[in-house]
Amino acid sequence: MPTTASTPTRLIGLDPIVDSRTRLLILGSFPGARSLECGQYYAHPRNQFWKILQSIWHDLSIPLGDDGQVERASWLRDRGIGLWDVYASCEREGSLDASIRSAALNDIAGLRLPCLEAIAHNGGKSFRHARHTRKVGVPVYSLPSSSPAHAAWSLERKTVAWREVFAKHGLV
Repeated sequence: MPTTASTPTRLIGLDPIVDSRTRLLILGSFPGARSLECGQYYAHPRNQFWKILQSIWHDLSIPLGDDGQVERASWLRDRGIGLWDVYASCEREGSLDASIRSAALNDIAGLRLPCLEAIAHNGGKSFRHARHTRKVGVPVYSLPSSSPAHAAWSLERKTVAWREVFAKHGLV
């Protein structure tokens, strides 16, 4: 009996966390499996995204549990931080960026953020689309990935790099 290759499932990303006060837009590549399952950005407990932000602002009040997405989104918006991904959809097994296939880009310029000062890419896969995001007309930065797969940099070293970008735009 011949076998047929299954068609990979098309994954759809999360909605952006932005508002009219967004000054810095952080772009990941695409949510990991845990984030998609929970409907929350950076939901994997080993991802350092929220820990980096806690360290930058010395604020341990960011709720890190599964039930804190609304509070985290509000916390970001209150600080002028937006969050989205470069990919709107893709095919992928697991959570690794290297496994992303047939990706469709998000319309970053379509967000129309009146106070946007800069875009920062969280990781190398996201930064590969810097030519796309530079069309928005603001400075574009590459941040070390908050992913647990990027273990070459310590949390402290990542925090310093992220803090430098935030400070350039008066966000810390």
